Amino acid sequence: MSPSAINGSTAHDRFESNLNLSILGLGAEYPPFQLGPEALETLANRFYPPSTALSKVLSINRFTGIDTRAAIGTVDHPLVNQPNAPNITELSACFRTEGVRLSVNACKKAIAEWGGSVDEITHVVSTTCTNSANPGFDHYVATELGLRSGVEKILLHGIGCSGGLAAIRAASNLALGASFRKKSARILVLACEISSLLVRSELDSIDKEEKMRIGVCLFSDCASAAILSNGVGEDEVRSPIYELLGWKHEILENTDKDLGFDVDPLGWKVVLTPRVPGMASAAVSPAFQGMIKSLPELRKDGKLPTAADFDWALHPGGSTIITGVEQAMNLTQDHLRASYEIYVNYGNSSSATIMAVMDKLRNMGEGREHVVACAFGPGISLEMMVLRRPKNIIDGLPTEDVD
Repeated sequence: MSPSAINGSTAHDRFESNLNLSILGLGAEYPPFQLGPEALETLANRFYPPSTALSKVLSINRFTGIDTRAAIGTVDHPLVNQPNAPNITELSACFRTEGVRLSVNACKKAIAEWGGSVDEITHVVSTTCTNSANPGFDHYVATELGLRSGVEKILLHGIGCSGGLAAIRAASNLALGASFRKKSARILVLACEISSLLVRSELDSIDKEEKMRIGVCLFSDCASAAILSNGVGEDEVRSPIYELLGWKHEILENTDKDLGFDVDPLGWKVVLTPRVPGMASAAVSPAFQGMIKSLPELRKDGKLPTAADFDWALHPGGSTIITGVEQAMNLTQDHLRASYEIYVNYGNSSSATIMAVMDKLRNMGEGREHVVACAFGPGISLEMMVLRRPKNIIDGLPTEDVD
């Protein structure tokens, strides 16, 4: 059976040449507290005896490049100051309150910028790796936002720091399916992480196992959201923040023991080996080359663009990952300015970080027309996406159309 004709061409041709997928709203919500490197040392000294491993971790903590990490509480938060580390039940109850609150606020920002009604939202694609409740946190977020009961919800699991881009990828495929059926898709994409409360569990492991666990130095709290549209049935033309041109997902072979986030009675335990920055950095170039070759509209005068022709929204998993990609792709700090900015001021908020970086980037003044978004997660999985900023907002400010 031949593909149905849409707008004078086959559906296949239309999707190959123009996906017609746009991000129309973005929002990031960080909690009100900022913890400096001294916070980890304060807690360590309160509850744990000196040890070689703990001393090494605290030394690394001073040189991560993170000035402050976003957190739902101060160093005196009750859950991290009780005699024992909070268990997964206590952590889940806190997420049900604090995580949902952050998520609702992030979603409201994205919806307000989009300018549509919550009644127009057709799908919700959410992700978190710091909660495993059923129903998921997305159920409570949808209820508080007043979404229709028939909205199709999907909650992604097991994808960690790559979750934000994976959620956008999943939403994009849903939107393309709706386009093929000539139906509108207005998809709310949501990521939320509460990592700060895992500090006692990580310190427990350092104390008992005498092993280096640097994840305790990196992670923070955040929720972020986006509105993705397939353009079908729009009553008015809205200028997109980003247009989606294509994406790539792959798993690096024999790396599933290098990066992970495993469930534990005391929440979740970070798995992060020293091999991760090098493997992640080395994987970016072949993924990027494959991406741009698959997008003929990027060619100019028969030539493919280089990495330096793009702005980069890289998930700031750690300073060595950012600098590793910068060196591997012959970039400058300007190309990665949003990733550096988020990392230094907020830390690594796992899946929620990438949309916060995308949000920051579009508000940092003059930029390049095309953007590469990239993140790594457990597996090791790589997520990459090519975005285009409409020319009238490349300089960071809308301009009037001239006839």
